[in-house]
Amino acid sequence: MEPKIIYSPEEVSELINQNKAVVIDVRSLEEYSKEHIPGAVNIPDVFCYLSKSTPEGIDDLCKVFENHFSSAGVSQEKVVIFYEDALHSLYGGSCRGFFLMQYLGHQKAGILETGLYGWKKSGLKVRSGTENCTRADFPINRNDSIFATKYDVLNAISDPSIKLIDNRDRCEWLGITSSPYGVDFSPRKGRIPGTIWIEWYSFIDFEDDLPKFKSRDKIIDVCRGYNINIDDKIIIYCFKGARASNTFTALKIAGFNNVKVYFASWNEWSAIEELPVEKGTNFN
Repeated sequence: MEPKIIYSPEEVSELINQNKAVVIDVRSLEEYSKEHIPGAVNIPDVFCYLSKSTPEGIDDLCKVFENHFSSAGVSQEKVVIFYEDALHSLYGGSCRGFFLMQYLGHQKAGILETGLYGWKKSGLKVRSGTENCTRADFPINRNDSIFATKYDVLNAISDPSIKLIDNRDRCEWLGITSSPYGVDFSPRKGRIPGTIWIEWYSFIDFEDDLPKFKSRDKIIDVCRGYNINIDDKIIIYCFKGARASNTFTALKIAGFNNVKVYFASWNEWSAIEELPVEKGTNFN
């Protein structure tokens, strides 16, 4: 049986009432302080942290989040639930939290799919201010099988057995803008050569005005339309790993088991002049 990934507001509420969950709000401190799920801990770095895939960069990522998750009271016994306002409000920032948990070795993690909007729509209470929590021991057991470095991606460019997916917005793929944060935020515009463009929204449907992941069959159908099959070796990248984590989550829901995220993504790649960049309208 596959581990549970997606949680409803009612399921999260029940876990909180039973003291079986650590709930993590990935939004800004300002938004969190205004209103949040009662008991939720605020860790904006889940969404904001910019990583590098060098050994030093990976060590730093592990140290930063070991401290964050220990401070939040994450232990092996508890389920960790991430949320944002809605599944698309921070480009899938809650999914970035899910991916980090998978990478750092904590398997009991999931996403409040409907986010805070869905929580309130279900009639559940919110709270303002901040929360106190008891620090716990968060051991790290890295799962490198799902984490791609710039070297993995560089090798994949010339390896036809690996499907490289760019799931950024169209304007980034075309090289019109360098990131969601500004036209020239990154040093270079464009894409990694040989990548298949599947915009991250492709795996999301709207239900009662709330974004939710498509069904397993629909996710598989979307991938088949790009000649990507469930047993393929896949590497996903975006700008900093949020949208890539969103697609990673969708593919995990659908049963894809050979998927890596290039977590440092375009933010790292574009800054290294010797790494190749492609532009234009040649869609794969």
